[in-house]
Amino acid sequence: MKLQTQRWIDRWVGQLLCSLVSGWVHVKNLFGQPHRLTSKPRHILVILLSEMGSIVLAGPMFAALRRNYPGAAIHVLQLKKNQEVSRLLGLTQPEHLHALDDSSGLSLIRDILRVSLSLRRIGLDAVIDCELFSRVSALLSFACGAPVRVGFTAHTQEGLYRGSFINHAIPYNPYQHISQQFLSLVDALDGIAAVPRNKAAPIRKLPTDTELSARFEAAELQGYRAQVMRDHSALAGHKVVLLYAGGGILPERAWPAQHYARVAQGLCLAGHAVGLIGLKDDAALARSLIDQVGHAACVDLTGYTRSIRELLMLFHASDLLITNDGGPGHFATLTPIQTMVFFGPETGRLYGPLGQRNQVLESGIACSPCLSAYNHRLTFCDGDNQCLKRIAPDPVLADALAYLGRERVTTIA
Repeated sequence: MKLQTQRWIDRWVGQLLCSLVSGWVHVKNLFGQPHRLTSKPRHILVILLSEMGSIVLAGPMFAALRRNYPGAAIHVLQLKKNQEVSRLLGLTQPEHLHALDDSSGLSLIRDILRVSLSLRRIGLDAVIDCELFSRVSALLSFACGAPVRVGFTAHTQEGLYRGSFINHAIPYNPYQHISQQFLSLVDALDGIAAVPRNKAAPIRKLPTDTELSARFEAAELQGYRAQVMRDHSALAGHKVVLLYAGGGILPERAWPAQHYARVAQGLCLAGHAVGLIGLKDDAALARSLIDQVGHAACVDLTGYTRSIRELLMLFHASDLLITNDGGPGHFATLTPIQTMVFFGPETGRLYGPLGQRNQVLESGIACSPCLSAYNHRLTFCDGDNQCLKRIAPDPVLADALAYLGRERVTTIA
């Protein structure tokens, strides 16, 4: 289903359904007490429908759930296309992963009904909705049957209505990194009811560790690196820099292709090798960049990795990743590779990769960031993303060369 269609349905149909559910819950609450989490919950559901990179940013939240509720089974509801990452990272037991197929409207409706019934049979104690004002995720949190429903509230913000049935709600904070806000959702589980100002929340610094890992045997990594060098001999004997120039579903997040070409050319002339990564859909962009670079050490790796696991092994086999905002920058934090990530329409202050091996590149012009939970990630720049165009390529190249010039020991483990 097209993204714009999903947004339209969520806005108009979603608001209507949320208002009906809110009325029903309000009437029920007149004859009952506020729901509190049991001392030993058995089943907790996490709804995480966002892009795959959000799974990595939610890593500290999952670790906190496991520490706070060691006896509870953690269930995860995701889009089907994102489940590969959860399986690879071992977020929970495979039988506790639940999926929605959003490839078409009919398949999505069918799966919503099927999954809702399945989750109700489990007997959930609580649900955490990690989405920012999505009506479908709020409705799913009600449909799953959990008595304790945790999620974000817009409080008095107009235009983001999704009902009043999230009974352990906290305010969304547009000034705090999303990983910290995910941890606040865990805090809200133990609350008496909704916490408009989250007064009981602890003070936290930004997590420096995702507390996630993808385990590889040393022999597996060495074998994969050798295979890459056999398949692409131009990379052999050089430090390898990976470039992800694609914009994915939000093309306004892409640094200009000609800037990538300039950086790739400079890296190759300095004696390094460049691999252009991405999906098969990015192959045309990769061919264009190779033509602009005009150097044998710049090779096309789009479509080369057949899974997220292989992508992580490629990161292990490389020295530096330069990427647009998106999944690759977050997945890289699970490996030893250094990353340089461009932000503009969104900001690294809220969505930057966790850890110490990241450099966030932002211009800071007045209209940046322009995508937020409040505008449903619809930009007003009509594709003229000056926030990224104004990040000049030569300083990026200089930073990349400075990093590659420092002595580095690659650990394959």
